[in-house]
Amino acid sequence: MKQELDYTELASDRDALAPDGSEIRLLSESNRGSMVHCTLMPGEVSAPVAHRTVEEVWYFLEGTGQVWRRHGGGERVVDVGPGGSLSIPVGAHFQFRTTGDRPLRFVIVTMPPWPGDDEAFPVAGHWPVQR
Repeated sequence: MKQELDYTELASDRDALAPDGSEIRLLSESNRGSMVHCTLMPGEVSAPVAHRTVEEVWYFLEGTGQVWRRHGGGERVVDVGPGGSLSIPVGAHFQFRTTGDRPLRFVIVTMPPWPGDDEAFPVAGHWPVQR
């Protein structure tokens, strides 16, 4: 975990590749949550996954795309773009893709903080994966 009263600037290079295939740049972390910047390049479709223990809130900064979510008997595909936000409940199946010619960039707040590689697991998706 980072130090209290930290300050982080967005890195030019990715810190990790998420289990869904998106680029992750680490921002801030606390005992109760973490925040990352996520990028999916034009023409890409993420791998469909679900989370075991964390919930997330996404805020879209740039680009256009679609997000598919299935949870608690409900299923929905939404168009996303700058200024929009959504939530990913614990256990929800989800997948996302770009629909424009610019990268889809968004901030993700994860609660509690991301616990490690075993958190996300593959599920059946809405679209074929494309990288």
